[in-house]
Amino acid sequence: MVCIGVVDTTFARVDMGAAAVDELRSLMPHALVKRLTVPGIKNTVWGALRLIREGCDAVMVLGWVGPTQVDKYSYLATSIGLMQLQISTGVLVIDVTVHEEEGGGDERRLKEIALDRTRKHAWNLVQLLTEGLERYAGKGLRQGYPHAGEIL
Repeated sequence: MVCIGVVDTTFARVDMGAAAVDELRSLMPHALVKRLTVPGIKNTVWGALRLIREGCDAVMVLGWVGPTQVDKYSYLATSIGLMQLQISTGVLVIDVTVHEEEGGGDERRLKEIALDRTRKHAWNLVQLLTEGLERYAGKGLRQGYPHAGEIL
């Protein structure tokens, strides 16, 4: 049985973790999905490692980045940590991050971006674990926004 981990944060302003779990269970009903919520983005590397040590075959990390420069530095450090985690464990870690300024001040739009990005990255994760993404190469697929499409 495939085990997929989901790490989310209390800092996020949208419950991306619930959306990820729902989407993963819909796409892979026979998979075991484990969720772990941590305080903030810098704790997500620890959360992902914990789920990997519990036997997860892949992990979705759902991060929320605030608007300040300190928030951006925290994300950069986290992103590097997640890449290192993938290298050291050989386990797929999908980084699903929303930057608060993406909504342009429109909170409804920001929520739409967060949920769209979460669902589409859940699909990406399932594809990587099953069929792969090669047939979608160069198609202009986007997460959080409408697909751009390929240039013909």
